[in-house]
Amino acid sequence: MSAQSEQSEQRFGEFVVVRRDGHVAELVLDRPKAMNAVSSEMARSLAAACEALAADSSARVTVLTSSHDRAFCVGADLKERNSFTDAELVRQRPTAHAAYTGVLDLPMPTVAAVHGFALGGGYELALACDVIVADATAVVGLPEVSVGVIPGGGGTQLLPRRVGAARAAELVFTARRVEAAEARELGLVDVLAEDARTAALELAGRMAANSPVGLRAAKKAMRLGHGLDLRAGLEVEDAAWRSVAFSGDRAEGVAAFNEKRKPEWPGE
Repeated sequence: MSAQSEQSEQRFGEFVVVRRDGHVAELVLDRPKAMNAVSSEMARSLAAACEALAADSSARVTVLTSSHDRAFCVGADLKERNSFTDAELVRQRPTAHAAYTGVLDLPMPTVAAVHGFALGGGYELALACDVIVADATAVVGLPEVSVGVIPGGGGTQLLPRRVGAARAAELVFTARRVEAAEARELGLVDVLAEDARTAALELAGRMAANSPVGLRAAKKAMRLGHGLDLRAGLEVEDAAWRSVAFSGDRAEGVAAFNEKRKPEWPGE
């Protein structure tokens, strides 16, 4: 993915595509025949795509989308899981884990565009993003206890951080599905839009107009500081500030402000 290319597309395996439009990357879940159920192959491809994006300093924002017209992602591929022996399930766990942490650990801001079903691991992929944009078709939930497991793609940790412990407990323990309007009311999604993908890409474009150095440092400070006491959190923030205070982006941002022009971020 060239920093010079305005638009490009790269496929990772059969089921994941990364499209680039300027400084915005679109990470597309592309297994429509299975409503983007996450198989082992898809998990490996998603982890590989995230690794490539994380190393691409020209990608300022990533938007996670789906190619399916009725689903964002319906979670783990239970047909595949049903064929596993216990030993195979244990061996597959790191593969699945790498896909979810790959999205969670992306260093730039991330936006999920949820259209249709985002259930189980599918909703966990959305939870791994910084902002969730949804449309009226969205249905989200973590139904894992209804099939004898738990949300294992980050859901037991990410959902309480988003909506609080009691609300998360109610949602996880009942395994219920939540439609768009209630999901927005409860904070399960952040923005309701007429078209989730369009709105998410527009939001990403506004983010990407800002300093890439600043964006990544701000995300790091918020992620590392979350859950710490105030004094420790302020220390995390101070370290992040020091990492950008003498950057080329900071110098360009101040110069552009004083010269009343748009900044041309060096990204360093």
